[in-house]
Amino acid sequence: MKNLTLCLVLIVNFFAFSQDLYITNNTNLQPIKNAKVELVLKGLTTKTFNSNAKGLVELTGVLEAESNSVMVFISANNYADKLISYADLKSLNFKVSLFEKMNELDEVVVSANKFEEKKGDVSQKIQVLSATELENMNQTSMADVLSNSGNVMVQKSQLGGGSPIIRGFETNRVLMVVDGVRLNNAIYRGGHLQNIITMDNATMDRVEIVYGPGSVIYGSDALGGVMHFYTKNPQLSTTDKALVTGSAFGRFTSANSGTAEHVDISVAGKRFGSLTSFTYSDFGDLRQGAVRNPFYSTFGNRSFYVDRVDGKDSAFVNLDTNLQVKSGYSQVDFLQKFTYIQNENVEHRLNFQYSTSSDIPRYDRLTQVSGGKPKFAEWYYGPQERLFASYTLLLTGKTLLYDEARIILGYQGIEESRNDRRFQKNFLNQQIENVSVYSLNADFEKRIGKHEIRYGVEGYYNDVKSRAFTEDIVADTTAPISTRYPDGGSKMQSAAIYVTDAFELNEKLILNAGVRGTYVGLGANFVDQTFFPFPYSSINQSNVALNGNVGLVYRPTKDWRFTLLGSTGFRAPNVDDLTKVFDSQPGNVIVPNPSLKPEYIYNGEVGVSKTFYNRITISATGYASFLENALTVQKGQFNGQDSILYKGQLSQVTTTTNSAQAYVYGFEGGISGNLTERLSIFGTLNHTYGRIVTDTTDQPLDHIPPTFGKMGFSFKINKFRADVFSLFSGWKRVKDYNMLGEDNFANATALGMPAWYTLNLRMNYQFSKYIGLQLACENILDQNYRVFASNISSPGRNFMATLRVNF
Repeated sequence: MKNLTLCLVLIVNFFAFSQDLYITNNTNLQPIKNAKVELVLKGLTTKTFNSNAKGLVELTGVLEAESNSVMVFISANNYADKLISYADLKSLNFKVSLFEKMNELDEVVVSANKFEEKKGDVSQKIQVLSATELENMNQTSMADVLSNSGNVMVQKSQLGGGSPIIRGFETNRVLMVVDGVRLNNAIYRGGHLQNIITMDNATMDRVEIVYGPGSVIYGSDALGGVMHFYTKNPQLSTTDKALVTGSAFGRFTSANSGTAEHVDISVAGKRFGSLTSFTYSDFGDLRQGAVRNPFYSTFGNRSFYVDRVDGKDSAFVNLDTNLQVKSGYSQVDFLQKFTYIQNENVEHRLNFQYSTSSDIPRYDRLTQVSGGKPKFAEWYYGPQERLFASYTLLLTGKTLLYDEARIILGYQGIEESRNDRRFQKNFLNQQIENVSVYSLNADFEKRIGKHEIRYGVEGYYNDVKSRAFTEDIVADTTAPISTRYPDGGSKMQSAAIYVTDAFELNEKLILNAGVRGTYVGLGANFVDQTFFPFPYSSINQSNVALNGNVGLVYRPTKDWRFTLLGSTGFRAPNVDDLTKVFDSQPGNVIVPNPSLKPEYIYNGEVGVSKTFYNRITISATGYASFLENALTVQKGQFNGQDSILYKGQLSQVTTTTNSAQAYVYGFEGGISGNLTERLSIFGTLNHTYGRIVTDTTDQPLDHIPPTFGKMGFSFKINKFRADVFSLFSGWKRVKDYNMLGEDNFANATALGMPAWYTLNLRMNYQFSKYIGLQLACENILDQNYRVFASNISSPGRNFMATLRVNF
């Protein structure tokens, strides 16, 4: 009997098919990994498969006699489902392409609670930029990626920079995270930052942007939102053969005569893999648009520049006033990752990243004039260096304490510097900061019935060293000057614990809730008080914060979705808030305030979305945030004086203080979806309003952007994709400027920052799965404009060409 059974099994297997199915993206012809393939016979799923890194699925178990009755159902995140008969698959030589979907609530996200979950089950608004979308955007920096997202406004003081603004919060009030490790450190300032450019978008697997407070999961700084950058991982082989994959591209951009070259390669077996990535970018001086508003015909003109000739500074007339001379820079980015699968429940990852740049000119300072002459001969940031290393331990398998666990040990080394020299002066002032950051994150997930419980601990330690000197570039001598941060060193540390729960009350209603307790400590020592006789020699603080959130997701039908969220957040004063001395703008100097307290945010928001005809989704979110002890810059005194001499200029004393209250409220709208299988629509609209509460008239809160957004269409057919879209911004009127804060009114017109819009076109054509060409024209109308609070004009008409190779 046993022999008869064995014979029957052998006979069935002999007559069963085994066939490789190849699944690709319809537009770029690249393989789709982790696509789910189901064999359906008489309405029942008989077998399920998943595609590997090369988009391949080995279909087995199809009997020849039944093949004409078998249907194949193919699904993948962010792609339209496909149902096709086995017979039709055979006629297509078992090659299938899927169309991308513009709107996908079933898309998997990680940033909301640090573990995978469906975006539609999360009460917070989350935007995902996939690797495919990042490639299609084809932007030169991560700052430009975010500004093209349609929901984030990005301020720039120079070409080599970019400071994201989310819901009216910027710099140290929004949090940046890479591969599970927070990037914000003790010297992230309240002004404008350029650290975002150290993220190489060519190495990104995806970017997730969480809107609104994220302090329960991420702690201090996450007031306006969280930007989580996930880099690519090695592609492990599913066979006994080594899997080698990679890509390369070369890009040219006309507005800055820029070039970029990138290459990455993944080499892996079943258990061990390596990914190496390298990018070099070189940008010349940026050309601004030539078509100006007739009422501001000279706005942004670069009328002069300074060069040193025969040992003397000379000012030269710029014959091409649209060329923003002294704005170019170059950058190198490197990534190395290793993955080792110890067994089915244990995985190890090593992650090394390094980014550095040339000197980056501070363009806005180089355009300033004093007494009819250029104010500065030189003003530049030294190389922006970021060294990142982390070890990640991933654990799976049901235990008493967790179903999944992730433990990350991280180290970051950051160096930045500021260098300035007055026109026709020999003294080059140099302030240099070094920050070492050590971190630990341990996160766990446990499913109990209808509850998904996530909990974890976090700790980090910042060590800040600051030094400064002035160099006589003629005599080749140096002398000490005041440091930006305490010369005796500063330290900042934090420890936290959190827990969250996602509870599926029923198939239509999900409750999200969480709580976090955080300790933040800081210490700083002022040793040399020659330049500033502070009435104290050290600053020490300890702060404790408790935060929570409660959210509801209600989906009465598959077409409607409602969200309701209440959340709190906080930001503890860091080394930059408490201890820095610097000139925020000409004639103003910020001095330390050791009595600062943490600021707290209380946020409420409601969202609704409706999907029409299973194609188009329209969404809207309204929010209101109230800040207590809001950290704002106000007029102050130093040793009883309201003005002091700083860097040779009599300057108004200002200081960061805790305002009693401030508030921000706004609206976010969106539309996305597929009008047809080949034509899709996308659009966003963002409006924000913020004020500082006073005893008389409420005053404008700084960093509040004007109304802005994006609108466009995308067309895809076979190997071709074209996007036509507009980015736009409304007026930022003078009445809405904070004159003491970071709105940079001096770099706007007398009435504020004018409204603007651009028309843009992108086209991609994939010659084969190995070679593709991207062409684009941004700002087709060559409009001259500046983004709110920016001190450099945006690119004029910009032609882009990129050749991509995949293997």
